[in-house]
Amino acid sequence: MPPAALTLPVPDDYVLARDVCSYGYFLLAPNLWSPHERRFITTLNTSRAAVTLTISQPPRHTRSAKPRSAGPITSARELLSTRGRPLHILPDRPLPPRDERLVRDQLTRMLNLTTTTRDLREFHRLDPRFKPLGRGRLFRSPSFFEDVIKTVTSCNVTWPGTISMNTRLCATLGRRSPTRRHAFPTPQALAAVAPARLRATCRVGYRDARLVDLATRFADGRVDVEWFENPSTPDADLRAALLDLPGVGPYAAHNILQLLGRYDHLPLDTESVRHARNVLSFKGTSRSLMKRIDAHFAPFAPHRFRSYWFELWNFYEARRGHSWTWDPATTGTTFTAAQLKP
Repeated sequence: MPPAALTLPVPDDYVLARDVCSYGYFLLAPNLWSPHERRFITTLNTSRAAVTLTISQPPRHTRSAKPRSAGPITSARELLSTRGRPLHILPDRPLPPRDERLVRDQLTRMLNLTTTTRDLREFHRLDPRFKPLGRGRLFRSPSFFEDVIKTVTSCNVTWPGTISMNTRLCATLGRRSPTRRHAFPTPQALAAVAPARLRATCRVGYRDARLVDLATRFADGRVDVEWFENPSTPDADLRAALLDLPGVGPYAAHNILQLLGRYDHLPLDTESVRHARNVLSFKGTSRSLMKRIDAHFAPFAPHRFRSYWFELWNFYEARRGHSWTWDPATTGTTFTAAQLKP
């Protein structure tokens, strides 16, 4: 019996291409955006197995999952033509009710479907530059655990290195779906690996023991995921708890905070320094530039990260075209400022 397709309702403003291709993690395994087919493919863990999902957002005039035309989206009008339309989801295996609920919950988190219209209106009021395209939602992982591991693998490394580590983590430790794609490792799978083997097979370098330690803390319940995900937990408490995790410094903590929907913190790094110099025309040492860029985005609180990130994203897109047109094997590996050429 072929698997049944699912339909997932979305907010009235939601656009799959724009909102998936809004943050770099959409380029990391097990995720795959197909600009020509206008589909997002990902592999998720369910109760006992993995499932690969092909997700599309058919325009209003058709019920088909097939795109209206071949090739990447070329205009804002075309991009927004699917706004608010339900998502069509095709799994590669039948999903029992429990697994279907898990899939829906994970996609809701990954696609940031709980972001409210009121929240986006507040952001656009503070920073109207991003209102015309409706930007505001940021792509993230289907779980807090995956966001933490991906953040740690993005520190002190080039973007191709981050891509490689995550690809190897999935291929080596992730469950395989019927279509032979691999999910991200579960905490239990990563915790069970010896650090030396992790370093050798996934090329994670000095992160080996830290990643295993992190996974162990998630697997045995020492990391209270519900507490971290609870909107009522104060930002200061979250930051302090994140800094207590192995491999998590100030940059990583602030990045994880935005992935938790806390946008009043900037994860500043060398990319921020380049942005300060090349785009904002600030001068000074790296340390002074980080202070200046932090102050520069202060008026956008509590949405500072959104303003900072989409300004940075605009710089990338000015060099390589809109992110929903990026081929993951070419442009997707070279979108950071260190590698982009005018």
